[in-house]
Amino acid sequence: MSSKDWIEKDYYAALGVEKSASSDEIKKSYRKLARESHPDHNPGDPKAEERFKAVSEAYAVLGDEKKRREYDEMRSLFGSGAFRRNARGAGQPGGMPFDVSDLFGGAGGSEARFGGGGLGDLFSSIFTGGGAGGAARPRGPARGRDVETEVALDFPDAVRGVTLPLTLRAPGVCETCHGNGAKPGTQPVACPVCHGAGVTTRNQGSFSFSEPCRNCQGVGTVVEEKCPECHGTGGVTKTRTLNVRFPAGVADGQRIRLAGRGEPGERGGPAGDLFVHVKVRPDELFGRTGDDLTLTVPITFAEAVLGTDLRVPTLDGTVTLRVPPGTPSGRVLRARGKGVVRRDGRSGDLLVTLDVVVPATLSDEARAALETFAAQTPPAAREHLDARVRRFS
Repeated sequence: MSSKDWIEKDYYAALGVEKSASSDEIKKSYRKLARESHPDHNPGDPKAEERFKAVSEAYAVLGDEKKRREYDEMRSLFGSGAFRRNARGAGQPGGMPFDVSDLFGGAGGSEARFGGGGLGDLFSSIFTGGGAGGAARPRGPARGRDVETEVALDFPDAVRGVTLPLTLRAPGVCETCHGNGAKPGTQPVACPVCHGAGVTTRNQGSFSFSEPCRNCQGVGTVVEEKCPECHGTGGVTKTRTLNVRFPAGVADGQRIRLAGRGEPGERGGPAGDLFVHVKVRPDELFGRTGDDLTLTVPITFAEAVLGTDLRVPTLDGTVTLRVPPGTPSGRVLRARGKGVVRRDGRSGDLLVTLDVVVPATLSDEARAALETFAAQTPPAAREHLDARVRRFS
């Protein structure tokens, strides 16, 4: 089964179904026609044998979803018989003086037809460069690779923002040849194979196929006398220091991109990017939830009962918070504007969680005072629990 067959043969008509037929309808029609035209049921009938072959060929394509999709794409693009050549070599009406086998080489199988990449890959190569009258353009020097590194920041620096020197040992532009790969005093010359275009073109029928020049790797130039330092690559491994600005509020796990600060491109090509992965060291006091800072402050039982003014630290100084009388353990107080600075200039808050500390031991005086306090204090409201307990008594 050749590519020419795919264009010239109507497999839907062979199976007697519409183009919109479902897979089940195609299978049902194939079984019916194959049974009717099978050579065992029609001994000595060459026409029935031909019909059976045609039905089997059609189902081999339409019964496979991938092949059916490629078949539909090809016939939609070319049209049935649009590229058929008549006996004298003249094009059919509405067609071109071109045989489809000139394009596909008569190869069978979808992988051979499309180079393993489907119809889209085929025509992207057909019309690249010299196709449709377009001029072939050089691919140019290859872009440098991206570089990744990791930086650990102290918690306050991550919240406030900081600029730090970052030392990297990575490929950089060769200072001897300034990245062009040529020996000082010489310059790269136009590639003798592609004449500086960066691509080579070959004609196949009415189409032109272009691909990157293998001699210059698509750059368009070659280095005749290579730089003794970088050996023609335009880059060398060296140590360099960059000043990297980490914005206020940078979070643990965040990645910062520095455009053009990665590896240099080969022979003067554009540099890749530098990606810095941020790790934030935990703080002994503060935590973080989004743009809010968190802090846990222990208070005594008396402070929770009677209330107090509580002075707590922030990253910038201190702030005084009012603890109202009767405050339960776990209550959160908010110090507005004392959190992480947002991009719009506003800040998150400092969230202070109060932790009522119960002493493990008491002096005799403290115990006596607490017993007196307990005798004067109304019991906790747990009647609903006591009622459930009495049910099991």
